[in-house]
Amino acid sequence: MATAAAPRTERSGDTRFFMVMALVMCAATVSGFALNLALGRSSFAEPVTVHAHGMVFMAWLGLYAAQAISIASGNVALHRQLGKAAYGFIPVMMVAGTAVMVHSAQSRGGPFFFGMNEFVISNTMLLYTFGILTFWALRVRRHQGWHRRLMLVAMSILTGPGLGRILPAPLMIPYAWQISIAVTWLFPLIGMFADWRRDGRVHPAYARGFGLYIAVFAASMLIAHSALGIAITEWLVAGTPGAERPMAPFLPPGFGG
Repeated sequence: MATAAAPRTERSGDTRFFMVMALVMCAATVSGFALNLALGRSSFAEPVTVHAHGMVFMAWLGLYAAQAISIASGNVALHRQLGKAAYGFIPVMMVAGTAVMVHSAQSRGGPFFFGMNEFVISNTMLLYTFGILTFWALRVRRHQGWHRRLMLVAMSILTGPGLGRILPAPLMIPYAWQISIAVTWLFPLIGMFADWRRDGRVHPAYARGFGLYIAVFAASMLIAHSALGIAITEWLVAGTPGAERPMAPFLPPGFGG
């Protein structure tokens, strides 16, 4: 996506590719939540924190898809107008995402198939990595090559919760968190392959953006499993129902029976 007319170095196929990738990522994310609802794994009987989070993040998906469609259709004016809203979305998403993580950790210790420390520490760090990458992409929006690819990498992070609801996470214990994150890497890898196939090289935005994503994930896992990460997690859930579950991923008694 971009907020200026495409320079000569950009091809029309690039625009179509990033539009398709945006729509696929949005569809994958929505599908995961819709599947959970259809199977009765989730319901609307949740506190306002959860509903607010859902509305904010679904609105972002709509905005991201609209941005991709508007620039692909040549409506640069609309693309610019929509792009201004993205700056305001970032801090709201950081607050909403943090709030729902805290609620999930304190109310039930997070998903049972994830380590609680992984869910609290790694999940939070990746949320803020999304914010950093998105803000970076917006700052370089006049440079389409960088803007589009950084946005793709940032958006791939947000596909995690949706894809995680499609994957058979209980069967992936004790590596459910690592696998659910690794699956999101398919989108940047597809983008890198598309670059290589089209131009014979990979755009440096992937090395910076995707490299940051992987580096933060690795660091978040080290912190999560350190004495500090475990202490932070225990402090967060102390005195709440979440403190009653094990720190490590587990199968609830009678699960699948």
